[in-house]
Parts: sequence; structure tokens; C-alpha cells
Amino acid sequence: MFHWVLTFTCLDGPGIVHAITGACGAEGGNITELQQFSSTDTGRFFMRVEVDSVLDLERFREQLRPVAERFDGEWSVHEAGRPLRTLVLASKAGHCLNDLLYRQRSGRLTVDIPVVLANHPDLEPLAKFYNIPFESYPVTPETKATFESRVRQVVEDEAIELVVLARYMQILSPELCEFLAGRAINIHHSFLPGFKGANPYRQAHARGVKLIGATAHFVTADLDEGPIIEQNVVRVDHSRTVKQLVEVGQDQESMTLSDAVQLFAEHRVFLDGARSVVFD
Repeated sequence: MFHWVLTFTCLDGPGIVHAITGACGAEGGNITELQQFSSTDTGRFFMRVEVDSVLDLERFREQLRPVAERFDGEWSVHEAGRPLRTLVLASKAGHCLNDLLYRQRSGRLTVDIPVVLANHPDLEPLAKFYNIPFESYPVTPETKATFESRVRQVVEDEAIELVVLARYMQILSPELCEFLAGRAINIHHSFLPGFKGANPYRQAHARGVKLIGATAHFVTADLDEGPIIEQNVVRVDHSRTVKQLVEVGQDQESMTLSDAVQLFAEHRVFLDGARSVVFD
């Protein structure tokens, strides 16, 4: 059984759903899932359709092209379940990387990770355990451009579709952010209230924080302000030590990042200006 995922985005208007479903039916396609959303903020329409029984992909695309031209839409067709080519960037903390590699190996995360790039060698044994090639380069103000050049090279040579910052503790240059726009995901803690700077968990403990969470978002040149993809939160109380708060936070970061990556891998995430539309 051939199974495809069609994504479609355009300015909202009448007749879009009818035209797209008609194109699917014209090739004998059986629609197994359909989700749509009209943004009142931007006036854009978003649609994700899963179709099976379409045997000739090129003929299916030929049916869709006049629809896209009619509505001036952006669209793509993907093979459902195909692992997404994914590059992971890391530093020293291994919780997010371990979760990604474990889920990939166990088949719970639909990605194919050809290599891990890091600015420290600490996580090489972890990558080796999962049989993933690992490269580390010291990143300083003098060497940052060299490292980012390597990132670009891997993206192009390995046909990378997504870059994941698994607690990669370096700020990407505006040029690299632009190069990876819409295809790079970052994770960070999400305290309520928020604490910036050094030792956020110690600050949280000192203030008696009751909620700890994590936010996965697209990477932009504005640090930690890209469109949000996924968030999670868990309650804590006064009895938690700083070490325990760190452990809770790392669990939330790992789960939230992996969830965001899976949503992206299933083509469920759309950019809508400063926000994202997520069909879960």
C-alpha cells in the first residue's frame, strides 16, 4: 500500500478543500486523515492530508499542480513514515541526545541521524553506543565560522531535512539561522516565572518555583524567541532539591524535544508568521 502525506498552504478562500480532495480522488486516492486550519491572524489556510492507494506519484503531482497554481499555494507530497534526515548538534549535556538516539533506535522516532556534531568531545561515547558517527570541534569566537561551515556542509552532503539543537550551548550566527530557517529546532527550560543567566535551577529553587517545563521552538536569530512547536510542564513543590529540579527539568526537555521532532518528521508543523500551526 502506497501512503502519502500532502501538505498545502495558501491564502484562505472558498473551494480549496474541494479542489484538493478532488485531486486526490482523481488518482484513486483514499483519504485516511485530513486536518485543516484557517488563521484569522494572517489570513492563511493550512492543510495536511494522508492519502493511500495512489500508485503513480508523478501523476498525483500532476493533478495537484493546477490546484496549487489556482490558489497560489505552497505544497509538497511526502512518503508517509519515511525517516527524516536529521542532523543533531550537541555540547556536554547528554539527556536530550540520549533520548533522541534511543527513540530512533527503538523505532519510536521517525528520523535518520547520520552524524552528531558537537563543540565538546564529552558525548562521543554516547553516540558510539548507538553506532552514530560523532564529530567534535572546539567553538570559540575565532573558530565559530569553521564549525558552522561544517554544519552547512553536512546539511548539503547528507541531504539533511532537519537540524536539532539537543542542548547545543552556542548561539548560531544570523547567517546560519537564515540558512536553516524553518528546519532547525531548539529546546530550553520554561520556568514560570522565567529565570535567565547562570544556574536557572538554583534560582528556581531559591524562589520556590511550583512549575517546571520545557519549550521546543524553531531557531531564529532572536534567541529563544522562534515559533513554538511543543511545550510541557510539571508541578513541583518545596521539598525538591536543586538536583531533583534539574532531573525533572531534563526529563521535560528530553520528552518535549523528541515530541517536537516527531511532529516535524510527520509533516504536522507549519509556520504562520511568528507562530506555528501544529496538527497533532
